Amino acid sequence: MEVKADARKFYEIECDALVVNIYEGEKPEEGALAELDKRSGGVITSLIENGELSGKSGETVYLHNPGDIAAKRLLLLGGGKLADYNNDVVRRMIGTAARFLRAKNVRKFAFLRRSQLPLGEAVQAGVEGALLSLWDGDKYKTSEREEKLIEQLIVATVEGDSQSLVQSAERGRILAEASNLARSIINEPSNFMTPTELARQAEEVAQKYGLEFDVLDEARMKELGMGALLGVSQGSAEPAKMIVMTYTPTAEPTSNETIAIVGKGVTFDTGGISIKPADGMEKMKYDMAGGATTIAAMRAIAQLKPAVNVIGIVPAVENMPGGRAQRPGDVVRSMAGKTIEVINTDAEGRLVLCDAMTWVQKKYSPKVMVDLATLTGAMIISLGFEHGGIFSNDDDLAESLIKAGKAAGDPLWRFPLSPAYDKLIDSPIADIKNVGPREAGSITAAQ
Repeated sequence: MEVKADARKFYEIECDALVVNIYEGEKPEEGALAELDKRSGGVITSLIENGELSGKSGETVYLHNPGDIAAKRLLLLGGGKLADYNNDVVRRMIGTAARFLRAKNVRKFAFLRRSQLPLGEAVQAGVEGALLSLWDGDKYKTSEREEKLIEQLIVATVEGDSQSLVQSAERGRILAEASNLARSIINEPSNFMTPTELARQAEEVAQKYGLEFDVLDEARMKELGMGALLGVSQGSAEPAKMIVMTYTPTAEPTSNETIAIVGKGVTFDTGGISIKPADGMEKMKYDMAGGATTIAAMRAIAQLKPAVNVIGIVPAVENMPGGRAQRPGDVVRSMAGKTIEVINTDAEGRLVLCDAMTWVQKKYSPKVMVDLATLTGAMIISLGFEHGGIFSNDDDLAESLIKAGKAAGDPLWRFPLSPAYDKLIDSPIADIKNVGPREAGSITAAQ
């Protein structure tokens, strides 16, 4: 989808549809909204007076032949309260508009910017919203697929130089396409997206975007002492892989320190011998979402070219029951030298991640390590789907990530870490056990 800015009067822009947001309680008394009301023969006033349009978030009114404007159609969107209008609202509104208009066979639409938000940020958010909303997970459908495309998004504005708008739009495109790559990988069925295939796709990304690539096989991991990770993998016919993607800036880095991203890559999680209930188990193909996100993040980083060293690690395994699968009560030894009593084989993510994180620490001594993990069901009980949970041993890092989550429209909520919780995962026969009681389940996973 092409994105461009157009500084002409909004009513002069030729396109299939013009999208305009209206705030809650607003009336077309001045400015662009008054001009639009006049050119459309008072239709906005009529809609408001008849109660068909109040400006509440999520409202849509779609009009053909809207009067004396160059656009063929007009889409009015409720923008909610003006005081609450932010970049995330822009992201959601443009996403709603793009998906709605694609269904109407619209190829090119313009968005009239009506806010005091910084122009560049709003353009980026709008591009993100459009591209994210247009992603579909119907790759394997062989019928009832319609190739309807939005080809061009026009931002109607008189502010800002075109080069800065192009840069903002490009940044939005890079971030949204990376997010959609992660969604596409996550959505693949597990008979296709094995650890080997995940490594192949990561290598493809690395080659295309200039990242260094390596993959540790089971023999190398065994030499390194990754008993926790390999214990999870041993019940599967699919071999484990440790994917390594490295970004080195072309410009002089701001420091020689490294940021590490470690993403959980359990391509399917049956729970192992502690097998999960059948209901909903098909969703366990999503248990490599952290790994997919890491691969996508490394792609975006390679395109955005920050002046910092970044390494992305994806420990990829299947957790399967079988004759060789580890059993509840087994003891494994992690790369850090700790012995772990496996109480529940379905608490496998922490076993996989602990060896990956130890390897990163020993090899790269990163300043910052961000672990992306689909842990745990207890987190969804705590927060539902409105926030992601975050644990950190560094206040500044936690605040930075919370701030980033807010800017991206993916808010985070911080949970505690404390030595007081360690007693919940003490083992009578080993250094630690891999799961504690039901209470504080996510915290003991993080501990």
